[in-house]
Amino acid sequence: MEKKKTKAFYSIEFETDSENDKITFSLKDKAWNQALIKHEINNAKRENKDFLDVIKQHHLLNKENGRSTVYTCHTLPQAQRLLFLLNKFDNQTIIDDHSTLLETIDKCYDNNINFIVVSALADGFILSEPAVCVISENEIFGEKQKNIKTSKTIDAFLSVFQELKKNDYVVHSKHGIGIYRGLQKMTIDGIENDFFQIEYADEDLLFVPIYRLNSVQRYISQGGATVKVDKLGGATWDKKKTRAKKATMDLAHQLVKLQSERNLKQGFSFSPKDEMFLKFEAEFEYEETADQLRSINDVLDDMESTKAMDRLICGDVGFGKTEVAIRAAFKAAKDGKQVAVLVPTTILAFQHYQVFKKRLQNYPINIELLNRFKSPKEQKEIVAKLKRGEVDITIGTHRILSNDVHFSNLGLLIVDEEQRFGVKHKEKIKEFSANVDILTMTATPIPRTLNLSLIGLKDISVITTPPVDRFPIKTFVSKFSNDLIRKAILFELKRGGQVFFLHNRVQDLGELQQKLKQIVPEARIISAHGQMNEKELEEKMMTFYNKEADVLLCTTIIESGLDIPNANTIIVNRADNFGLSQLYQIRGRVGRSTKRAYCYLMLPSHFTIGRAAIERIKTLQTFTELGSGFHVASYDLEFRGAGELLGSSQSGFIEDIGLEEYLRLLEEAVEDIKGEEKHDELDPEISINIPAFIPETYIKDINQRLYFYKKLSNNYSQTELKDVEAELEDRYGPPIPEELKNLFSIVSIKQALKPLRISSIKIGNKKLVYTFDNTTNVLPGKIVELVTKMPNKYKITPEMKLISNINDNDWRSAIREVDEFIKLVGGV
Repeated sequence: MEKKKTKAFYSIEFETDSENDKITFSLKDKAWNQALIKHEINNAKRENKDFLDVIKQHHLLNKENGRSTVYTCHTLPQAQRLLFLLNKFDNQTIIDDHSTLLETIDKCYDNNINFIVVSALADGFILSEPAVCVISENEIFGEKQKNIKTSKTIDAFLSVFQELKKNDYVVHSKHGIGIYRGLQKMTIDGIENDFFQIEYADEDLLFVPIYRLNSVQRYISQGGATVKVDKLGGATWDKKKTRAKKATMDLAHQLVKLQSERNLKQGFSFSPKDEMFLKFEAEFEYEETADQLRSINDVLDDMESTKAMDRLICGDVGFGKTEVAIRAAFKAAKDGKQVAVLVPTTILAFQHYQVFKKRLQNYPINIELLNRFKSPKEQKEIVAKLKRGEVDITIGTHRILSNDVHFSNLGLLIVDEEQRFGVKHKEKIKEFSANVDILTMTATPIPRTLNLSLIGLKDISVITTPPVDRFPIKTFVSKFSNDLIRKAILFELKRGGQVFFLHNRVQDLGELQQKLKQIVPEARIISAHGQMNEKELEEKMMTFYNKEADVLLCTTIIESGLDIPNANTIIVNRADNFGLSQLYQIRGRVGRSTKRAYCYLMLPSHFTIGRAAIERIKTLQTFTELGSGFHVASYDLEFRGAGELLGSSQSGFIEDIGLEEYLRLLEEAVEDIKGEEKHDELDPEISINIPAFIPETYIKDINQRLYFYKKLSNNYSQTELKDVEAELEDRYGPPIPEELKNLFSIVSIKQALKPLRISSIKIGNKKLVYTFDNTTNVLPGKIVELVTKMPNKYKITPEMKLISNINDNDWRSAIREVDEFIKLVGGV
């Protein structure tokens, strides 16, 4: 940390850590210019004036006084929005996104232009030398809450692989179904490495290098199915794959036809971002996370195209799906189109209505709530307004789908929690989809939807970054216990919280309420269920919402969308009677604040529950990490059964080769039908005798090592590999062990060889030997050129292998040689 003093107009001294762009200020005079800016902007907002006019005045005042203006924004997207807005009255402002704040200020000595710089500065200030006024984005748009940054890359089956245990069934894409026998340390030519061990029929063993785990998947099929392992080197596996390929081709024809019909539907092409939209975006009170911003851009791009949008946004509760929907709704309403927001429950409709009203309060957009809590007279008035086009955004339950509801100019339908709507409602939704953009949001997509997204036939955007200060929900499984129930409820009450107690049999609620009063007489207990009349149910829910009751004993009416941050314990009775996705949704009713949340899954003590129920509950215990909804849905593919997902005609083929391998074949079939050029998957062999593995001293847990082995074997770009390395350092600390660095080098080479269609490379005896696939993308002329220009270094064998002589056997120099060769023949 270097200390640097500056001659300041208001005498400010600051210390700066230039590496992290952190600045600490000490004021000798409290008369801050920024305080005036904040005061004037707040007044402008209160008076409903355009606060950017205030910024314009300050901007021109600085110019008159010979000062440059430097604006700071927390993120580059926010900087780009501000630049667009500033350019309306000044075209001498540029984004300086490659400099620190101090470096940008230094540039003001010699420039008459103004700058926007990406910096975490909270408050602005004025300097006399150089003459600069610094204004932060907090002073313009208000302070934003930051989110935790993550570097996750979604892989639908990655977490499934992470839970692999010894003796589980696995599928190797070339050798078939076998049994996982653990990670095996093996020493070859004095070098120790990890290998993934698979046992096949007749106790034959296959040892897979860990950098080639992309060829291995966990065997996923219908729960409880009898599995027969394949014979290593036998013909059975190839025959099963051939039959499955034919079946997937038949199904692919049907799926592609459906997609083609959807693509032919002409949707409304919404206008691109303008000044008002950028201003609206900039007012968002949180910093967008990378995946939230990506999802927003996906939706806006869809809306601007002529094709009717059909996109799924998948993200856990509180991860920012609603803001994605609000921006889409704002875009539609701004272009004169009506928006319908369809939600499964009246309570969720009310909560969405509150959020939309608050976010859009500064804009002339009419929002109405349409559900059964509205009186018949109110509903009739709203329906009439909809028909006349006097309502821009309508938020409601399936009441929106009623026959008497007619929109004047509907342009966007937003469906929240699609799995909660029945077949009739979904058919009604399909009627809208002819020429209306559809945006679907869910925390756990239903398996059929997930399957279509996995093979690229449904557009999907996934938000995985957790909200700020959010903790995973601790999940416990227990036999029904009066003692545990009492302890759980009293613990929550002592910290000022509330409790959900879920029991899904209406006829038993009265009896159970009396029992709970005996177990916890200190607690105020009320009950609620869907068979109550509307007014009574609303009163009960508002009583709990207003903290006038401690325990809400209820049915699954709370399953979707209920947002009560003070309720952070949920007890689920007879958890074995719920589906996996349903349990995940139920658990999501708690954990919406900065407090640790708890979920207790109660099982009957008087009889044994089924194996499938046990597996569902185990899965829920496994996936407690924030953002697990997508992975829970992936597991649901297994539990729901293949026949239900893709039709009974496909069940046997999935049983033969496993679900993940089946989906891979289906994806290939879809690409073939679309006419996309695709060669068989090439998995280059890298023969290099170096230790390349994750040491147990660095990651002790074997399943975590498996997770990263599998992750590294995926087809990642160089940038994504760097993200994985950053994730490892973040979770397990620097420095990265030498053996793991070697593994990164091998994986990096393998990924570089794939697009060139080089099938193998062998390093040893001061030589590099390259073997080219018949479909190689390396131009023969480039090889001839290398051999001609450097005959002492390169030569071609009769088998058409390229040999490169190197100076020594040091593998580091060999890898550098490989990098250079790839640049030469790949045109990089």
